[in-house]
Amino acid sequence: MNEVKHIFDDLFIFEMANSHQGSLEHGIDIISEMSRIVRKYNIRAAVKLQFRNLDTFIHPDYMQRKDVKHISRFLETRLSYEDFNRLVDAIHDEGMLAISTPFDEDSVGWCMDMGIDIIKVASCSAMDWPLLTRIAQTHKPLIISTGGKTLSDIDKIYNFFTHRKREFAFLHCIAEYPAPRDRLQLDFISRMRRRYPEVTIGYSGHEDPDDIIVSMIAIAKGARIMERHVGLPTDTIKLNSYSMNPDQADKWVKSILEAKTICEMKKGDTKYVSQDEMDSLNSLTRGVYVKRDIKQGEPIMQEDVFFAMPCGSRQMPSGDFSEGIIAGRDYKTNDALLEKKGITDIGLVRNVVHDAKGMLYEAGIALGDRFEVELSHHYGMKHFRQVGAIIISIINREYCKKLLVILPGQKHPDHMHKVKEETFQLLYGDLIINIEGEERTLKPGDIQTILREQKHSFTSEKGAIFEEISTTHIVNDSYYDDPAIRALDPIERKTILKKW
Repeated sequence: MNEVKHIFDDLFIFEMANSHQGSLEHGIDIISEMSRIVRKYNIRAAVKLQFRNLDTFIHPDYMQRKDVKHISRFLETRLSYEDFNRLVDAIHDEGMLAISTPFDEDSVGWCMDMGIDIIKVASCSAMDWPLLTRIAQTHKPLIISTGGKTLSDIDKIYNFFTHRKREFAFLHCIAEYPAPRDRLQLDFISRMRRRYPEVTIGYSGHEDPDDIIVSMIAIAKGARIMERHVGLPTDTIKLNSYSMNPDQADKWVKSILEAKTICEMKKGDTKYVSQDEMDSLNSLTRGVYVKRDIKQGEPIMQEDVFFAMPCGSRQMPSGDFSEGIIAGRDYKTNDALLEKKGITDIGLVRNVVHDAKGMLYEAGIALGDRFEVELSHHYGMKHFRQVGAIIISIINREYCKKLLVILPGQKHPDHMHKVKEETFQLLYGDLIINIEGEERTLKPGDIQTILREQKHSFTSEKGAIFEEISTTHIVNDSYYDDPAIRALDPIERKTILKKW
């Protein structure tokens, strides 16, 4: 899946539509102009064509009609099958991907014959089920525009292609030409990303060609594919009000790359804090100072200290102070406190709880107010982030429901149950389960049942939350392989929290 999905990520699409004006040579000129931009910015890009077998696409009684929108334009800018083949070759020769929008079943065949890399589904065809059925049979990667489609419509399209196990991306699109700013609804990109987390979401823009702000906002909302209509004006050819000339396309690409730089995370999927940022904040941080003379070995209480700036490099910052710290040296009144914050099991528990709650927030999982939390620390709290699990008990009757939170890199060691049978469903993150020596990697939604007396363990690379449904949970029904764990009383390897 990742290999195919990569074809969608960070992709720029230059849509020619009918901008070739029915001229093969003019179409090749457009491709050449776009290739210059691609090489200038070293981007992944594609040129998109439109395929229609006009002899069957248009009803024969309407072929000569001038009063029906689009028909005369389609006929006037018509290219032959051979001409389209040459355009596809020209796109590939310039190192770009070739995309086409087929508007009928014959055109889908053309896509296959010509080696089109990605098939695009136009907004007007996105619920043309006979055409979509033929497109799905190609097994090509698909990009689907959603102009004019409600969320319910998009759900139907999503289900249609996921049931057929096709790889596809969605483009948010407002099918007005040009599209006014106040109707662009770029927040919908975020909604689609939440609703279809495994689908790449992009943006197909029809706004004013000089408007680069919209594309930058689309990137900030999470669009990974960007599409615009392009053309090449000449003495005899004038572009429409929503197509970009090469200079405008250059600025469009540049603005998107700038937006990516502004938005991109600098340290994987977490926040990077630079030394410059730390130095800036540290210059305003308050330090801990003592109010009176204190002898080495004395406990330091709240009334013995005050907080003020500056905070020296070895000094305890105000946020690290807690009552009862033992003085490691003698202090005089107004001296900076040079002690280090101690590591305690209580502090470790608090940090773990904060991380677990954060994962639940990000996953959108609400617990309610009736649950019990168990920290299962098989080798002590100091090793909890390496070995253990957070177990949230919600129901324990004839049936039992729990949520388990596994921190990034954490492992729950080999064990089995003699009384209960359990079924896991992964809700968030990644999970690797080992059952009797066989590993299985779960993705969100996957289900795994563990039978009685089956030895199992699990771990997660980036963190996981999964639901456990089982028969009644009974204390002492977990039998661990490691004799060091078996030797511990359950009270020694568990911390129970009634609230957090």
